[in-house]
Amino acid sequence: MPDLVRQTLIDSRDGMDTLLRDAETLERIQRAGEVLSETFASGNTVFSCGNGGSLCDALHFAEECTGRFRRDRPPLPAVAIADPAHLSCTANDFGWNQVFARYLRAHGKPGDLLVALSTSGRSENILEAAREARGRGMRIVALTGTRGSALEALADIEIPTPSGPYADHVQELHITVLHLLVQIAERTLFPELY
Repeated sequence: MPDLVRQTLIDSRDGMDTLLRDAETLERIQRAGEVLSETFASGNTVFSCGNGGSLCDALHFAEECTGRFRRDRPPLPAVAIADPAHLSCTANDFGWNQVFARYLRAHGKPGDLLVALSTSGRSENILEAAREARGRGMRIVALTGTRGSALEALADIEIPTPSGPYADHVQELHITVLHLLVQIAERTLFPELY
């Protein structure tokens, strides 16, 4: 088991090192942070969604915005599409592919932002959410685990974090990227706190 622990930590580090060497993706992260800041500055709302662990990351991201991250500051309007009553009702009546899109149909408006998380970049319910967001005049930031995915084609900014064959290392990088996005927004909108 010590070998498993060591190898898992090495794989995690290798994913971070790969991301650090990818200048294009680092630029995309910066641009996504600017889009997040612009969304909040214009009084619009940020929605986030994902499946499984990615839904947990979407929730984490939203609470970092509405709560606090590094400094005490006003709350920022962010919502993770994670209401169990909505998810189960919509899945039952319209199918699982509609659970995120239908929520955006009810609440999304032009100028809002969707942060869509999909390690594969091909989860159909995430793709449907991106299509709905696009149709509503929303912008889309997508976090994926691979370049060239179907989700990339729908996104304004795609942030791929390839990190080997397992989704857990991709998700480790996703939470780091989400923290960076919140930090960029916090420093942009509240420079006096830094």
